[in-house]
Amino acid sequence: MNEITIIKPDDWHLHFRDQEMLLETVPATARCFERAVVMPNLMPPVTTAELAVAYRERILAARPAGSSFTPVMTIYLTDKTSVQDIKDAKAAGVLAAKMYPAGATTNSDSGVNSLESLYPVFEALADNDMLLLIHGEVTQKHIDIFDREKEFIDQHMVKIVERVPNLKVVFEHITTKDAADFVLAAREGVAATITPQHLMLNRNDMLDGGIRPHNYCLPVLKRSTHQEALRAVVKSGSHKFFLGTDSAPHAKHRKESDCGCAGCYSAWSALELYTQVFDELGALDKLEGFASLYGADFYGLPRNTDTVTLVREAWEVPTSIMLSTGEPIVPFFAGKQVAWKLKSA
Repeated sequence: MNEITIIKPDDWHLHFRDQEMLLETVPATARCFERAVVMPNLMPPVTTAELAVAYRERILAARPAGSSFTPVMTIYLTDKTSVQDIKDAKAAGVLAAKMYPAGATTNSDSGVNSLESLYPVFEALADNDMLLLIHGEVTQKHIDIFDREKEFIDQHMVKIVERVPNLKVVFEHITTKDAADFVLAAREGVAATITPQHLMLNRNDMLDGGIRPHNYCLPVLKRSTHQEALRAVVKSGSHKFFLGTDSAPHAKHRKESDCGCAGCYSAWSALELYTQVFDELGALDKLEGFASLYGADFYGLPRNTDTVTLVREAWEVPTSIMLSTGEPIVPFFAGKQVAWKLKSA
């Protein structure tokens, strides 16, 4: 097969950032995605309905002319989030709340310290037909960073899913066989997003032969056995797993500093790279479900009606992308060949 047409996909997890960065990130995503779930970890974070509405307007203002792209807004949970905050968010059209354990990733210092205290908020999410999106890692410093996703499952995820049985939960950007197995075995109403980097790379790609900061993301890349487990579940066609790029731009100097930022900016190549992965797996027939159907179904949103077409054509990801501020970003897969190319959207 040298050409594939699928229903226009959505990105169910990404980071646009804010201000001038939106002029780069929004068009990059709108080129092939109809909707995207926008992470709220700005500085300061998007913790209320009012802040979410204002952020949505800034995103819409950055859309290319004629684009129908629609941001799906979220709010950021803190130890102070109230049931009323959830009700207000629902009334403002916010569909989900994001839970970061405090200190787990970029701009997460305002995140949750006491998960136990948030159960009334989790119940309010369920009552208001909103989703809980979870960055599933513990942050205890004595726990090895490669084990923190599994520890979160054991310490917290099992309890959340059991104690609030009508809550829809998305285990974001999973990285391990443990997470894949948990989602497969979990009740209905539990799903997961998977990034292109965790399907394509393992920790050797970050550490072998020198540290490669542009492959550094959180949750961090894991062993090849975990990578293969993720590839196996997308190949299976399970409706519990769907596309979420976790595209997360940082200026080049911040990634390459003595304390480099976590995140891979994949927006300009993600759909093509997912297609390449499914092709490698002999599972191009499963791509449309993963990219275009299962996420919309899980969120309770209508499936898109437009289509996109990709062709088998090699092209090279640019080595850098220049922001309007004059700062470069190094995109994910920079300088490497991609086997599939977006033909039309």
